[in-house]
Amino acid sequence: MSIYDYSVPTPAGEEVSLKDYEGKVMLIVNTATGCGFTPHYKDLEEMYEQYHEKGLEIIDVPCNQFAGQTPGTDDEIHEFCTLKYNTQFPQMKKSDVNGENALPLFTYLKGQKGFEGFGKGPAALAMGAMLKKIDKDYKNNPDIKWNFTKFVVDRQGNVVARFEPTAKMSEVAKCVGSLI
Repeated sequence: MSIYDYSVPTPAGEEVSLKDYEGKVMLIVNTATGCGFTPHYKDLEEMYEQYHEKGLEIIDVPCNQFAGQTPGTDDEIHEFCTLKYNTQFPQMKKSDVNGENALPLFTYLKGQKGFEGFGKGPAALAMGAMLKKIDKDYKNNPDIKWNFTKFVVDRQGNVVARFEPTAKMSEVAKCVGSLI
């Protein structure tokens, strides 16, 4: 299967086929409205404004699996994102990214790019320490570890990068820009 065989649900209950984005660069991210990484929305919107006309699509999948940091309804999430961060890219239906109810798309993405660590620095150390308490074996499975894990897909449908939430948004932007 390829990425174009998957779809994501909208808040209205419709399915958006990723085949609609064939030939475009996709940034697929699980998001949260009440997380320390929520300011990533600002950088995501800047990337969207800079690159959307050149072929970037952001697939924003709100998820409440990490410390309940996305408690609102789909409408409340959309309102928060548009009012606080002026986002123009659409938010999909709030969905799971891990476990038995995970969107098949995220199962595919995790199979393409597994977890490779949080990098260096205080945020990376803090994430590692926190996750050890939740899952002692977290380093050895491909699961999404937290909100704002980002997958970059090139114009040919290849998953070329996975960025953990601790990655600098400038690194994500550089990767996306190199594919535009």
